[in-house]
Order: sequence, then C-alpha cells, then structure tokens
Amino acid sequence: MSLPLFLVDQLPAGEHFELGGPEGRHAAAVQRLQPGEELLLSDGQGAFATARVQAAGKSSLSLLLTHRGYSESPSPRLVVAQGLPKGDRGELAVQAMTETGVDAIIPWAAQRSVTQWRGDRGDKAREKWASTAREAAKQSRRYRVPPISDLQSTKQLAASLDGPAFVLHEDAKERLSTIGLPEAEVITLIIGPEGGIDDSEIAAFAARGAIPVKLGDTVLRTSTAGVAALSVLSTRLGRW
Repeated sequence: MSLPLFLVDQLPAGEHFELGGPEGRHAAAVQRLQPGEELLLSDGQGAFATARVQAAGKSSLSLLLTHRGYSESPSPRLVVAQGLPKGDRGELAVQAMTETGVDAIIPWAAQRSVTQWRGDRGDKAREKWASTAREAAKQSRRYRVPPISDLQSTKQLAASLDGPAFVLHEDAKERLSTIGLPEAEVITLIIGPEGGIDDSEIAAFAARGAIPVKLGDTVLRTSTAGVAALSVLSTRLGRW
C-alpha cells in the first residue's frame, strides 16, 4: 500500500519537522499514524520527502525526514480550459482531471455556461476548485498540485493560446486519438459547458490555431470529457 501524502507550504531544511495544522490533525486524529510508520510530505510544487513518525500527539506528528526528492514538471504540460458547468459538476471535473494528471486548469466563462462566477461567489467557487484539486492530488499521490487560474472570458482564453490547442466538439472531423501532436511545451484542451460551445467561440479559438476534435461517436458530459481527453493524451505522450 502506498504511503499517505500530506501537503505543506514548504519542506523543512533540516531532518526534523512538526506536522501540525489541518494536515497534522488529519494524520494524527483521522489516520492515526503511530511512531515508526512512514508518510510522504510535499510542497505541491514538485519537492517531496519520505518521513518517519517519531512521536504522535492529538493533533500533530513529530517527524524525521529520511529521503528527499523532486518531481520534474512533465513536458508537454497538459492544460484544460473547463467551461463552467452547473452544480457540483465543476468539482467532479477538477477531481477527476487532477487524478488523471492535468497540469493546470483554467475556469472558463463560456457563452452557454449557466453558472456565473461573480464577486464573492466567484472567489468562493474558485477556492473550492483549488481545494478539490489539492485533495485529489493527495489522494493520487501527486507531488504537483495543478493550479486553478482566475476565471477567463472567451476573449481572454483565445488571446492566451500560444501553442497547440484542441477544442472538444461533437461535430469535429478529426479524432484526438489519431490527430498529429506537434512538439510543444504546452498542449491546451478546451472543454465546453453543458450547452456546448458556441460557433462564435469555435471561430475565435480557430483564429488562434485551435483545432476541433472529438473523442468518439458518443457525447460525454462536461464533467467527464476532460478526464477522457487527458487519458487519450497521457497514453499517446507516454505518461501512461
């Protein structure tokens, strides 16, 4: 069984570390780790360490770091622009994509998005996506937590495309499983909301070089399309 992973702001410079706060409480009170047991620590940006529990309190653990390492960022990086879906489907998409290996997520206010992120509501929604990504990274033992960018409009998203990009669209002729993958540092996937992507948005993305593609002959929910597309690319790029 793989060791449990706990995220910290920064790994300690020395060998000894006190794991407190929410992570320490979870390790001590929920997982009930005992002296002699091992766990993983990471800063969520690639640095990680194996640690052994030396002493366990009610809400913290005293640790001895026994090994350090660093997980390089994969190349190309896989970025997903996710159209805002309804209800909790956004968190479901973020969770699944994080576990599948997405490197960054862009919340996208598509024309047909029913959900709107405005003011404090938008800030809270983005924080929830970020929290979901963090927990999913821990669950899947990832040493890099995919960042959640600020909400982007269609205009902003199109302007930000500076490498190969693929727009998932049911009427596309090309398949993601067979289309050529140019060498690049970043590949962007664009996933529409429940109502799909408007023709004007397709045109805006195409003007920046984005190519419409489909996964197959069936239509997937917005909360599952991203993870399916990432699975295809992860296989083709040798990640899996």
